[in-house]
Amino acid sequence: MEKTTSPGKFTRFVLSWLILFVVWLMFTSTLAIQEVITGLITAFLIALFTSRFFTCCDFSIFSPVKLFYIFNYFFVFLWALITANLDVARRVISPKLPINPGIVKFKTKLTSDFAKMVLANSITLTPGTLSVDIIDDTYYIHWIDVKSLDPEEAHKDIAEQFEKILLKIF
Repeated sequence: MEKTTSPGKFTRFVLSWLILFVVWLMFTSTLAIQEVITGLITAFLIALFTSRFFTCCDFSIFSPVKLFYIFNYFFVFLWALITANLDVARRVISPKLPINPGIVKFKTKLTSDFAKMVLANSITLTPGTLSVDIIDDTYYIHWIDVKSLDPEEAHKDIAEQFEKILLKIF
């Protein structure tokens, strides 16, 4: 019998309900009883129909260590986002700056599909890079200024800072 690592249906439902309810509270910015009740019911109904599609994790994601790394990931990503935006803006303002666009590939150590998706989205959201494809553990990334075709160097420049933290979260 194959052992599954995905959370059970009930756990997925409860986790989805909890996350959706917290998002509801953040959007409404109030703890008025009618808003809380409406949020509980709305989150319940949405979780009922969507939890099997959108929940990858179980409650262990809320452990203090993982929450620390999630918090850390946010700031690492924010810094990468700012520096990449400045780099691309500099290239736009100064068109004489050389660019060397191309597609590079590298392998990841991440094993879960969800973690791979988070890495791919982080790469794509960072200006100057775009995740083109993921095949098994190999990423194909379009890079605005290819500094090296060596997979290890490309990995170091594009994904290493994200992957180190994602390995600790997932």
